[in-house]
Amino acid sequence: MDRFRLTGRAAARIAEIVAAQAGAAALRVAVSAGGCNGFQYRFDLDHAADDDTVIEQGGARVVIDPASLDLLEGAELDYADELMGAYFAVRNPQAKTACGCGTSFSVD
Repeated sequence: MDRFRLTGRAAARIAEIVAAQAGAAALRVAVSAGGCNGFQYRFDLDHAADDDTVIEQGGARVVIDPASLDLLEGAELDYADELMGAYFAVRNPQAKTACGCGTSFSVD
């Protein structure tokens, strides 16, 4: 099993975003404490640190720190562009509960 995957839609959108941002190297996907369920996803433009895992696919580059990768093991990043808005969505098999907006989750 891949530790973390990107859908083709996510890879295409990340490549567009990074190309449009001067000096940006990658999309950082991180998990931090907070949100209504204990953990929340964060997305930032960043450069890779020495201990990051770097995922490259379809012209996209994603970096994930080791602590976040433990909580994202087996997850998939997708991109949706719907009537209600455009957003990145994480499908995380470790998440036991999630809030309605999909950015907060718990692993209990």
